Amino acid sequence: MKHLLTLLFIFSLVILPPALLADEGMWTFDNPPLKQWKERYNFVPPAGWLDKVRLASVRLNDGGSASFVSANGLIITNQHVASGQLSKMSTKEKDYVKDGFYAPTLADEVKATDLEANVLVSYEDVTAKVQAAASGEQKKAVMAEIEKDCTTKTHLKCEVISFYSGGEYWLYRFKKYTDLRIVFAPEEQISFFGGDYDNFTYPRYDLDITFLRAYENGKPASTPNFFRFSEKGAADGEFIVVPGNPGSTARLSTVAQLAYQRDVGNPLLEKTWKTRLSALEDYAKMGEEQHRQANPGIRSLRNSLKRLAGQEEGLLNPRQFGTKVAEEKDLRDKLAAKPELNKEYAPAWTDLEKAYSHLPEKAPRLAFSTISVARLGSIASQIVRYTEETAKPNDERYDEYRDNRLDSLKFSLLSKAPIYPAMEEAMLTAWLTKAKETLGANDPFIRAALGDAEVSEVVGRAVRETKLTDPAARKALLDGGKAAVAASTDPMVTLARRIEPVIRELRAWNEQNIASVETSAGERISKARFAVYGKTIPPDANFNLRLSYGRVKGYEEDTTLVPHRTTFFGLYDRALSFDEMPPFDLPQRYKDKKGKFDMSAALDFVYTADTIGGNSGSPVINAKAEFCGINFDSNIQKLSNKYWYVEEGEGGRAVGVHSQGILEALRHIYETNALVAELTAK
Repeated sequence: MKHLLTLLFIFSLVILPPALLADEGMWTFDNPPLKQWKERYNFVPPAGWLDKVRLASVRLNDGGSASFVSANGLIITNQHVASGQLSKMSTKEKDYVKDGFYAPTLADEVKATDLEANVLVSYEDVTAKVQAAASGEQKKAVMAEIEKDCTTKTHLKCEVISFYSGGEYWLYRFKKYTDLRIVFAPEEQISFFGGDYDNFTYPRYDLDITFLRAYENGKPASTPNFFRFSEKGAADGEFIVVPGNPGSTARLSTVAQLAYQRDVGNPLLEKTWKTRLSALEDYAKMGEEQHRQANPGIRSLRNSLKRLAGQEEGLLNPRQFGTKVAEEKDLRDKLAAKPELNKEYAPAWTDLEKAYSHLPEKAPRLAFSTISVARLGSIASQIVRYTEETAKPNDERYDEYRDNRLDSLKFSLLSKAPIYPAMEEAMLTAWLTKAKETLGANDPFIRAALGDAEVSEVVGRAVRETKLTDPAARKALLDGGKAAVAASTDPMVTLARRIEPVIRELRAWNEQNIASVETSAGERISKARFAVYGKTIPPDANFNLRLSYGRVKGYEEDTTLVPHRTTFFGLYDRALSFDEMPPFDLPQRYKDKKGKFDMSAALDFVYTADTIGGNSGSPVINAKAEFCGINFDSNIQKLSNKYWYVEEGEGGRAVGVHSQGILEALRHIYETNALVAELTAK
């Protein structure tokens, strides 16, 4: 072993790493890209800079990023990240999504329904402890013990997180905020101006922002680490950093894994998303109120489908896919030149290829065997699973039901957010109809869910007669444990109870045949990569805090130039060019304020930082750690960046709202004087 470690060290010194592209990478805070910052931008962060950036950055459980922008718990994120909360708080009479909201005083701030914010307080490398375990189950037990011990000692939210497909394990400690209140949100029409037509395009003209405030013990939280607002924002060519929580990338996946995604995984995902979208669109056509209820889901699914199409297009491009083939060949060729390394690590690729060869046959069952597409179905399944899992020792449970995660889970399950039974029924009916069509009437999941009954009969009774719309009923089941769930005659609970054995069987198959192989093979491939290239490549994104960087820069598209920024002049021009026909119509206040403010102020802008879904709401900061803008999208050229970084020269850009435009709108269009004073206080 000692000889092998020495060999690995020497080998890592003599073989050069693959060249990273200019602004490539979503870097962890334990391994920031200091070398790249120095060489490319002559930036060396001063002492404490990285700590401040980490502690001012926020992760939201709604699937987006955010940041503190005052010492009094003020948080900024995107309207589209907060729209789920805004929708849950809305009623037929008061629509926070459509009409926006502003609280001029603390007393006017409205509590979000079930939003949780997490701040990464500290982290620790626990790789040696976890990898010392002999099997996958033993690794999970070690991770559970580390998390439990951490929570007991620190009273923080503690998670052991895998990076590099099991090549490293880090203990992350989070400070959690569960009392979050809405301060300001613009009308959706201006935060999503241009609708789906303009989504993933540029130039853009969106004010996609929302302000929240974190509270502790009934008072605004003290947050000394925050980003001060820059009045001017970032200039053309300026160096910027984007700290945030990118959701998921697959850049270190093997060719076999990517081929499966291209040929099976992505097309199947498209089918499931289109099933859900079609159900919501049909429901929305029933009336204005139904449209209000379905709108957040429709917008989210359309966004996901458009992104997925871009990702699939990248995988189908022979040149781009060929790059991944060449990268894998380079690594394996270098291993082959060293027999000891090759013997230990080369079988990992074969193991993954063999495992994935069995997945296409099982994939439709894994995708469709669920009722969690509807909120009532998700609640019922989670309650059934919660009572089953919490009856076991902590280290034997599913990961998401370990002690350190239960508070957040119950916080979500007991949410008072409204449930719309008619929409739930439409969603579940469409889903189970498509599942039956896809899997067949004799599939174990279909038999368990429906028996000999019609879909409409089972779903209609489950939705109309369930008591799970009442948080008190959910709490009674959680408190009552397995006995209460077993005795329940609630039809949504009994439906979840019937299908649970099938779901567990499928999960066990996936764990044994796919997930465990991915962990074992992934760890070996990561060690091979470390041995050959060193730790010069960041791990794949996994919705934990990262650092991306780049510069503000326009680009060439075909035979024309695209500017680095847009202005309010452009917003009005685009609206007038379409005669203000939806989705290019303006809120009334924008018509009233036309020409009464600085319309040359920068509204949106683009930059070369490496971002992806999950980065929505990420702050864009300058070298002084000042807030220069907020990330909300990317252009269409960048959509395949799940699998590789889209080069600067190819026009791939992230899109943000400029701080100059935010302040101009807050001051002169919305006249939110108290909010502006807090953002600009010296």
